Amino acid sequence: MSVSPPRHLTLIGAGLAGSLLATLLSRRGWRVTVYERRGDPRVADYESGRSINLALAERGRMALRRAGVEDAVMARTVMMRGRMVHPRGGGTPQLQRYGRDDSEVIWSVHRKNLNTTLLQLAEDAGARFHFHHRLHTVDFDAGHARFIDDRDDQPRDVHFDTPLIGADGAGSALRAAMNRRAPLGERTEFLDHSYKELEIPPGPDGRFRIEANALHIWPRGRYMCIALPNDEGTFTVTLFLPNEGDPGFATVRSGAEARALFAREFADALPLIPHLCHDWEQHPPGLLGTLYLERWHLGGSAVLLGDAAHAMVPFHGQGMNCAFEDCVALADLLEAHPDTAEAFAAFEAERKPNAAAIQQMALDNYLEMRDHVADPGFLLQRELERELQRRWPTRFVPHYTMVTFLDTPYAVALERTRQQQRILAQATAGHATLEHIDWKALQQAVHAQLPVLPGAH
Repeated sequence: MSVSPPRHLTLIGAGLAGSLLATLLSRRGWRVTVYERRGDPRVADYESGRSINLALAERGRMALRRAGVEDAVMARTVMMRGRMVHPRGGGTPQLQRYGRDDSEVIWSVHRKNLNTTLLQLAEDAGARFHFHHRLHTVDFDAGHARFIDDRDDQPRDVHFDTPLIGADGAGSALRAAMNRRAPLGERTEFLDHSYKELEIPPGPDGRFRIEANALHIWPRGRYMCIALPNDEGTFTVTLFLPNEGDPGFATVRSGAEARALFAREFADALPLIPHLCHDWEQHPPGLLGTLYLERWHLGGSAVLLGDAAHAMVPFHGQGMNCAFEDCVALADLLEAHPDTAEAFAAFEAERKPNAAAIQQMALDNYLEMRDHVADPGFLLQRELERELQRRWPTRFVPHYTMVTFLDTPYAVALERTRQQQRILAQATAGHATLEHIDWKALQQAVHAQLPVLPGAH
């Protein structure tokens, strides 16, 4: 009886998606080689100041489960029950739950902790990593790639006879190489906002200084501040400001100006951030944009996934979760299709519409977090949404539930969300409370327009 030799793949990028895909494939018997431009984050200083905390949702956990690494990752997470909204003027913060109870929550995890955990698990599964290898050029016909070691600016030439997978982020070097070979129809739309990362340290006793199990948010209309917990008692604070205007990054430049902004707009947060001025001046603003491609692959030679294919703004907390779904889908399709070109084409056909949907929902959620979470009309619609879910839980499934607590395809979630938004807006128009809602008409609308959603309960 003959045994088929293991199939080979070369991954560019040892970040979150690259490490998870390397684990998935290595555990299925593939030989996986990974090249990463940075040093090994397990032994080198991790890049800081440009890393918004990550929110792990159910679809991301399902991908981790498939790879057999969920328990190792969850040990470094902190549960978040909902948004803790801090009003302007120092009022009492109010928790807006994400779900119905503690079975419907999300989990905060620091990027460094997650990356080092996944990288070690991939290496344990058999993947081979080469750090300090920045992809420079690719000759797809000759199967030749040149990498540069930024420590000494020396080239490293590598011959490969395997397909290339780009998991190297929004600034993907493999995508650039693919574009030079055949344009992918690339387009990036940047927001007119950027972000700064700050930190709330633990209290003197090492504990969290504010409620640990929540995503804290200070919504202020055109700008906002958020804080996500880390398992060592810190919070990663991210301030989102317009690039222009006042306040904006064009006018708030120095640490002293940032401190004055916080004293005026986020007064209860200011005492919690002792190193605000230092971190403000040390951490450059991070850009926020959405990457669109017409094509994700070059025949059977190369394919992109995660941020390299569909980077999005971070306001739905789904960039990582979407990338993890990409990893599972690609691993399954590579197993199902011995022809790599067929696998890559099927992957693009399956995932591209869903990526476009969550990109749009992430943009929508920015407006919700920034402008709507303190709006009475928005809060009334959320109250009605919860009641409709209670009455007809398999039909009226809140947007956040579909995206975060179920694995409803993103494209389906977007379509149903639009329909549900119309129902909510029509039912609450002209009302300040739910006292005069026409429940019979609502029941007819829900049953006529919303079929039972698989997985809802």
